[in-house]
Amino acid sequence: MPTEQPKKYIEGQPQFLFQHRDVEGYANIDTYMKYGGYDALKKAVTMDQDAIINEVKLSGLRGRGGAGFPTFIKWNGIPKNWDQPHYLVINADEGEPGTAKDRELMNKTPHLLVEGCIITCFAIRAKSCYIYVRGEYMEPAKQTQRAIDQAYAQGFLGKNILGAGFDCDIYVHMGAGSYECGEETALMSSLMGERGMPRHKPPAAPLPVISGVWQSPTVVNNVETIATVVPILNVGGAEYAKYGTGAPDASPFTCSKGTKLVTLSGHVKRPGNYEIVMGTPTRDIIFGLGGGMLRDDKKFKFMIPGGSSVKLLVEEHLDAPYSYEGLTKAGSLLGSGGLMVFDETTSVPALMARLSHFYAHESCGKCTPCREGTNWLVKIHDRLLAGGGRPEDVDILLDICNNIEGRSFCPLGDAAAWPIQGAMKYFRHEYEELARQGMAANRRTFAPLQMAAV
Repeated sequence: MPTEQPKKYIEGQPQFLFQHRDVEGYANIDTYMKYGGYDALKKAVTMDQDAIINEVKLSGLRGRGGAGFPTFIKWNGIPKNWDQPHYLVINADEGEPGTAKDRELMNKTPHLLVEGCIITCFAIRAKSCYIYVRGEYMEPAKQTQRAIDQAYAQGFLGKNILGAGFDCDIYVHMGAGSYECGEETALMSSLMGERGMPRHKPPAAPLPVISGVWQSPTVVNNVETIATVVPILNVGGAEYAKYGTGAPDASPFTCSKGTKLVTLSGHVKRPGNYEIVMGTPTRDIIFGLGGGMLRDDKKFKFMIPGGSSVKLLVEEHLDAPYSYEGLTKAGSLLGSGGLMVFDETTSVPALMARLSHFYAHESCGKCTPCREGTNWLVKIHDRLLAGGGRPEDVDILLDICNNIEGRSFCPLGDAAAWPIQGAMKYFRHEYEELARQGMAANRRTFAPLQMAAV
């Protein structure tokens, strides 16, 4: 008899984004429309722009790219009566190690993204949208462009959309593989043909919603964030907010509403992308959806819950709610939603060395703490792993991390420091053992000096 296939969702939890991802042909507009596709857009163009933003406010939607900033605040911040053109920029530069949720959205449900883009452009009074795609994402870019072409053919893009007097165009722009361009100001610089390096932040410079691409008002949102706008318009913001954490009237900064896409990877039986309700115990994701540890004879050791840029957590945190506030309370961050699981065979210093190499390679070099600090993290990790470590190396690593954190021009410096700081909190002994082994291997024995006879 055929074995029952494991479920790709938790029983009783809604699937707002992944409900139809495995439907054959769902990436085509005809199939998408059979399942209610573009109904949210048809509804949106009959509404006042402020009413759409209010629905997003009621939903409690926060940015799904990592920062978790309330989406409606960004949208509300864009000037309403300026003559300058407004722009929507989609951050599809998904370069965070351990994260692949946006890739699956663009591959399997591209019209969800396209529809969300059109609705958002209508709400913020933008006529142009740029989807900035990671350079390595050739197939997702192709699927997204195909969906855009189909939307033009159906009259959902172009001039006078659905007779509402609203014009909108969407462009796919390929990045060149720089992780740094996941930072919104570096992304905008790259989009304009400049080097992909971060800009000044407030108060030294205006927010992107005031002066973004081409010095015009710009909203930058993540792929998952914009795709979520579609189900919010379909079911209503208040209904969407019934799922997740926090009271109905809770501040969006203190709760996590709706669902979240999670990329589960590492030493688990069923790695993949899953949609879970915010606040789901992390244990249920790993041992329920993920099927538990990959090797039954190996125990869980630690996890990195939000992509490689956040602090690791250990077994005592398995029951932490997978939410912004839940993981913050546990001592880490939800980040981009990349949940990486490691068993007892993992060497923590070796993993941190791998991450340090990544961040040193991806540093744009603009600021000294990140440019120099990430290279020193690499050198010391390599020395420890090569057997040349010294006892003081452990504290030097921490000192370097503390001098990078909060002192770099953009969050890449924090991303390089936080994993190591978390590793030191729970696995400092592994570093100390490497340093001890290095000292033992390098110890020299000299014959005692003989006093000369007088």
